[in-house]
Amino acid sequence: MTEDVLVVGAGPTGLAAALFLTERRIPCRVIDRAPHPSATSRAQVINPRALELLEPSGVTAAALQEARPIHRTLFYEGWEQIAELEFGDAHPRFHLSVLPQARSEALLAEALAKRSITPERGVALEGFSQNHQHVEAVLANDDGRRETVRTPILFGADGAHSTVRRALRVEFEGVGFPEAWPLYDVALDCPLDLETAHVSFVKGGLVFLLCIREKLWRVFGNVPNLLECLPPGTTAGEIVWESTFHIGHRVATRDVVGRVALGGDAAHIHSPVAARGMNLGIEDAYVFAACAADELTGGLDGSADRLADYGRVRHAVHEQVVGRIARLTQLARGRPDFVSILRRYLIPGMTTFAPTAQQMRDLVTGLDHEVEIA
Repeated sequence: MTEDVLVVGAGPTGLAAALFLTERRIPCRVIDRAPHPSATSRAQVINPRALELLEPSGVTAAALQEARPIHRTLFYEGWEQIAELEFGDAHPRFHLSVLPQARSEALLAEALAKRSITPERGVALEGFSQNHQHVEAVLANDDGRRETVRTPILFGADGAHSTVRRALRVEFEGVGFPEAWPLYDVALDCPLDLETAHVSFVKGGLVFLLCIREKLWRVFGNVPNLLECLPPGTTAGEIVWESTFHIGHRVATRDVVGRVALGGDAAHIHSPVAARGMNLGIEDAYVFAACAADELTGGLDGSADRLADYGRVRHAVHEQVVGRIARLTQLARGRPDFVSILRRYLIPGMTTFAPTAQQMRDLVTGLDHEVEIA
C-alpha cells in the first residue's frame, strides 16, 4: 500500500491540502480530471486568515507581491452612498486583498513544485472502496489507462459536484435562489475607488463592483441588463470574461466517512457575499492536514480518531459560516420587495452599530472563528 494521501482535486483547497501535508512531512498525491488549470477565476479575494495560514510555506509572501489591498466596502442605494464598512485594520499584519483564484492556484502549485510535487492532471477518480485500514481507489487517465491505488486517507476537494461526496452518499443540504446571476470581468473607466468593494442596491437586486487590476473590474449582480446599472460616469469597454451562476447555500451532512474526508466546495457552497469560498477551503485544507498527520503518525495521544475530529470541527464551522452568509445574502439581494425596503435601513444600522459591524468585518476577513485542529 502506498503511504501517499490521495488528494482528489487540484483547485485551491486540494493544492493547499497537499502543501500543508508536505509541510508536516506527509507524502501525498494530487489528481484532477481537468487537463489544465482553469484560466478563469471565480474567487478574486484572499483574506487575512488564509494569508496567515499560508505564511510559513512562503505562499503569502509571493501572494502579497501581486495582491492589492481592499480597505472597505461601500454600500449604495442607486449609487448614492448609504453605508460604509471599514476592515483595513482588522488583522495586525494582513489586509483583505485582491488576488484572482487562478493566480492563487498558480502560487500554490509553484510552492508544491519546490517540494517535488506536481498535480497529475487528466486523471479522474472513477470509484473507491474502503475498510478500516485504507482506501482502494480506481483512477482513470485521459489516455484510457486505469490504475488501482491504495491510500491510507482520501481527501475529496473536487468541487460542488464532488464525485467523492456522491460516492459516499452524503447529502448536500440547503437551498438556492432561482434567479441567474450574470458575471463579467470587463474593462471600465470608472470613478469609483480602486481599493474598495462597491455594492449598490437597485430595484429588484444588487450590483457588485470590484477592481481586479487597473481598468479591469469584476461585476456581478442579480438584475437583468447588469452593465446598464453601472455608476454614473462609467464607460464600459471590452468584456474579458462573462458567465452566469446560481446561488445555493449548502453544507454536506458529513465531512468524514471512514477514511475519506471532504473539503472546500465539496463540503460547502455559498454566495460570493463575504468572499469566503476559496478561503474557507484553505482553512479546511489546513485542519485536514493537521488531523491526517496525527492520524498517520500517532500524534496527540495516539488513540484519538483524528479524521473524526476534522469532521466534527469543520462541520460546525461550515454550518456557522454558510448560515451567516445566507442570511446576509438574503437581505442584500432585495427580494421580495419588502426585503428591498428593509435593507435600505438595516444595512446602515448594521455597519454603524459596533457589535454588528464587528461581526460583518470578521465574516469578510475570515476572523469570525479560531481555526481549531482538535
